[in-house]
Amino acid sequence: MQAGMEALAEEMRADPKIFHLCTDAPPPLLEEFGAERVRATPIAESALTGMAIGAAGSGYRPIVDWRMVTFCFVAMDQIVNQAAKIHYMFGGQAKFPILFRASVGGGTRRAAQHSQSPYSMFMNLAGLKMILPSTPYDAKGLLKTAIRDNNPIISFESDRLMGLEGEVPDEDYTIPLGQADIKREGSDVTIVALAWLVHEALAAADTLAAEGISTEVLDPRTLVPMDQEAIRASVRKTGRLVIADEAGPTAGASAEIAAVVTEHEETFRALKTSLKRVCALQVPIPYGPELEDYVFPDRNKIIAGVREVMARG
Repeated sequence: MQAGMEALAEEMRADPKIFHLCTDAPPPLLEEFGAERVRATPIAESALTGMAIGAAGSGYRPIVDWRMVTFCFVAMDQIVNQAAKIHYMFGGQAKFPILFRASVGGGTRRAAQHSQSPYSMFMNLAGLKMILPSTPYDAKGLLKTAIRDNNPIISFESDRLMGLEGEVPDEDYTIPLGQADIKREGSDVTIVALAWLVHEALAAADTLAAEGISTEVLDPRTLVPMDQEAIRASVRKTGRLVIADEAGPTAGASAEIAAVVTEHEETFRALKTSLKRVCALQVPIPYGPELEDYVFPDRNKIIAGVREVMARG
């Protein structure tokens, strides 16, 4: 959480055209930049999203924090029909640099409406870029890149990771979009994991190492653009693939990653067995803690998935 706030503050200091819209005004930003640039808005996401699109086309760089991804659904016309398409429909005559932020994922006992990871809905659109960081370092570097980009970008941020601690450099840095990160090197099986499940995959890899299984953990970091070649290179190296995603499997990011691997002939031929997806069950997320834990993937389900693909060949 602090890494994200630092990214916003540093970029706002550097560029007076950046301003922040949210139904809550973050106190650190409000104290430093004042109410003119840090606006506490009414609970009307369609209005503040539309305002941001107009401001971006007028030379500003708005940051819109929807808070939970649930709340952006009331702004779907602005997102789908305007933000994603307007640069193209204007023939490139104006740029629309907007950073949208939204929390995703479960584990916080907030029931079906507030425990979603619907990023694949937006991946299906042309015209939006998407980031999905898993560490404080990645969060700050990717957010700074997103703010400087001249396109609308959605930052999906896992609620489970807001309290995660990690090293963040004092000096200015950015992380390019479309550049995956190998969080752990391995030779027997690749786990492509998203957001919170990166850490569950790393924990699973420790357990699997004791069984003699060398696991490579790859974090795409950005969903659009996606580092397809890094994913394929890892799978060609190990010959086996497990995909771990907190969203449901149907038409999800995990399905896109599977297609990236299987549609590429050289990578497909390198597979020693069929791939395995470890995703949430395709159901509304229950409120009850035991049922919620049952629905979501975790390190134990990842371990079971890896053992399954290793047993196949």
